[in-house]
Formats: sequence, structure tokens, C-alpha cells
Amino acid sequence: MKKLMALIINVLLVVMLAACSSGSGADSGTYTAPEVEKVSDMEGTVKVALAGWQLEDGIDPITGNQVTGFNKYVENTFNKMYPNIKLEVTQIPWENAQAKQKALLMSGDVDVLYTGGAFAAQFYQQGLLRGIDDLIAKDTSFDPTIYLEGIWNSSYSTKSSDGAVQFGIPSVLGKRVTIYDKTIFDQWGVEPLSEVPTPEEILEKAKKMTGKNPQTGQPNYGLWFNGSSLNQSTFVALTYYYGAKGAEGSLADPKNIKWELNTPEMKKVMEWLSEAAKLAPPAFVNGKGAENFGIEDNPIAIALDSPGSGTMSEYRATGNKELIDRFVPVMNIGPKGEGWVAMDPIIMAANTKNPEAAWEVMKFLSSYETQKWAYLNFDMTPTLKEADFVEEENGFVQRAMQIADITTPTLMDEANPFYNSEIVPAVNGFISEAANGGSPDIDALLTRLQTRAEAWSASQK
Repeated sequence: MKKLMALIINVLLVVMLAACSSGSGADSGTYTAPEVEKVSDMEGTVKVALAGWQLEDGIDPITGNQVTGFNKYVENTFNKMYPNIKLEVTQIPWENAQAKQKALLMSGDVDVLYTGGAFAAQFYQQGLLRGIDDLIAKDTSFDPTIYLEGIWNSSYSTKSSDGAVQFGIPSVLGKRVTIYDKTIFDQWGVEPLSEVPTPEEILEKAKKMTGKNPQTGQPNYGLWFNGSSLNQSTFVALTYYYGAKGAEGSLADPKNIKWELNTPEMKKVMEWLSEAAKLAPPAFVNGKGAENFGIEDNPIAIALDSPGSGTMSEYRATGNKELIDRFVPVMNIGPKGEGWVAMDPIIMAANTKNPEAAWEVMKFLSSYETQKWAYLNFDMTPTLKEADFVEEENGFVQRAMQIADITTPTLMDEANPFYNSEIVPAVNGFISEAANGGSPDIDALLTRLQTRAEAWSASQK
């Protein structure tokens, strides 16, 4: 996923959200470190590479509140818990995280990393990561049941593609939920979305709200989704709903994947995208056009795979719940509300010289307290079943966690090299052509993808 921290720094999305010890809103005050006790006298040096995490303290540009950087957090917690383990921490910008972290892994200059989910899956496939099942088995203090079941049990970001090896711990979840603007629905006299809206319901209602707003006279768009997504999450959610698997098999054995791209079910996915493309602002084909979604001057009725960050940042800055009540999060568009789930893990280098010390660092970086610090200071979404530090008002995070808990990934996923390199660009091109008034040939597209996919599998070892 490109990537949670990248979303946070987008225009009008939060760069660094309010630090608040109680998690009750914009006026909660600054983050307070927990009281901790020594855990172990274990010794060692652990080199840590964090993609995107802020190391130094700072000021939230929206609320003016202080935020506690990672270095101060470690000083107040980890250093007291493990006084004889030295952390050597490097922060790596998301823009070149994959290449730099891979170089560190290959050179043996890193032990533990926080990285993107797709990057982690690829690092494991390249033999650069260490499995952690043995460390989990002998550590009675580690409780995997604290994490959302959907991502702990089946995410390609933390588990090998055949499900045999656990190589990571869930750390940060992506926020990708369906959100609708209740005010625009009311102005057009359209019934609110269901809690688990179907693609048909979304299209039907979006069509009714595309045009000149009957009350304001301003142009409205019924729908927004990212038409140039790096993982085409809307496409993935539709494959769940229409039962379009796309492929069966395992990424551990790509030569024997059975591809199912030119099927009636996949055709329904593409037909939906073709219709939906006509209801979005023109800039959606470049991933833009929703800059005002979630705030007062929003012209879009429904946004798919949206984080809700703009609304939450406004709420935290002002304490005004008006936008919270206006922008309503519901489930995604899979049969039970499933959708594509982005998740970034903590992982361990295959050639680490001190796996026991590195394991303690992994547990710390993915722990309840670290996820609490990351959420309250930087709005990183937790991967925990019980995240009592999330504000009651933050339905966007709560929905994202619900979706993650029930979603099982398929081979239509960014961990699949062919999906990333061939299917996503083809789908994005199809969306762009449909949005610009064209009539792309779905059958020809799916036949071409099927042929290319079979050739790709045949070329694998």
C-alpha cells in the first residue's frame, strides 16, 4: 500500500493529528507516556529501520498540540523496559522505502523494520526475512489473539503466501471505508446508504445525486473512487461481491496458479466500473478530485475506500461534531462488507545476529502501548481487537477495523506480482477510457489479461 503514512501527508488529510492522552477529542491535551517497569536484562544492539515514522517531537500543524516523536517515546518506555538493549534507529521516507530497506536487508545493516505490506511480502519471497514461528512458540508472554483475526490469520503482509510461515506482526492498518455525505443525500431526497451497501445500491443512489444540486445549485458528483490506485482497491472489493476470484492457487507456486480472469463474474466487475466512472469528478482518473470530501464545501455524495482523515482533523482542531455527524462511514462493498485491507507490519531480517533481542523489539513496536502512541500522536490506525484509545467519534477507524477483521485476501492482491504489474494498470486504463466517454471492450481486455497471466505463470520456476 502506498502507504498509510503517505495517506496521512496528503493535501487536507492529516499530517500529524492531535496528541491526546484520553482520546476524547481535540481538547484532550498532550500524550502522556505510560508507567513501565523493567522487562528484561537481555543485552544487544538492534538496528531498526522505520518507514515514515516521525522521530522527533513536533507541533501538530492543525491543532497546535505537541506531538511526541518516536525517540522520546522510546526514551520513556523501551529504554526502561530493556535497559541493556540499544536501538539504532533510522527513519526512511516512504518515497524510496522499498529500495532503501531492501538494500539494508541485503547488506545486513538492519534487524527489524516497519514497512509497507506489499514490500514485506516481496522481501519474504526474496528470502530476506526471518520466520518468527519459533520465537512465538517459546514466548508465553506474546498473545497473538490481541490482533484482529482477519489480518493475523491470513494477511500476505505478515504470513507466507501458502500460510505456513508467520514472518511479521500487524502494526498499522489502512483506513479504507465507504463514506457518504448525509447533507447531500438530504438535499437530493435520497435514502441513506445501508450499513453494508451493495454495489448496485451505490450506483443507483449515486446516479440520483450527479448533477446540479436542487437546493444549492452547485454541481454534485454521486461517487468518487481512485481511478489510478496503485492497488485498485475498489476493483478488489468488487471481486469479493461478484465472486470473481481472478485466480486460484498459491503465490508460493506461481507456475501452477489457475487464472480465472475472463469469466462472467469478472465481466460484472468491469461493467460496474464502467458505469461508476461516469459519476465521478473528472480528476478521479488521476486519483484526485476529492480534496474537499469530508469538509464543509464537499461536492461528492459517496466516496469509496476513503480514510475520513479530513473530517477527523477538522473535529480535532475545533471540537465541532457537525462534520462527524454529516459524513457517515459504512462497510465496504463485499458480501459481508469486505474490501481490500491495507496493513503495514513489523518484520525481522533473515540474517539478524541477535534474533532474541530483535524479537523483543518487534513485540514492542507492535504492542498495545506503541499502537496507542502512534494513534494519539499520528493517527495511525491500530491493528488490535481492543483499541480503547480510539475516540468514540472516530467511526472511520472503527469501520476500518471491522472490515479488516472479516476480510480474507485473495490472489487479487498487491502481494501478487502479476496483479500489480499487469492487472492494476489494465483496470486503471479501462476506467480512464470509460470516464472519457469511450466504450472499452471488456471481453477483449479480459481475454488479453487471461492470456498474459497464463504466460506469466508458465514462465515461473
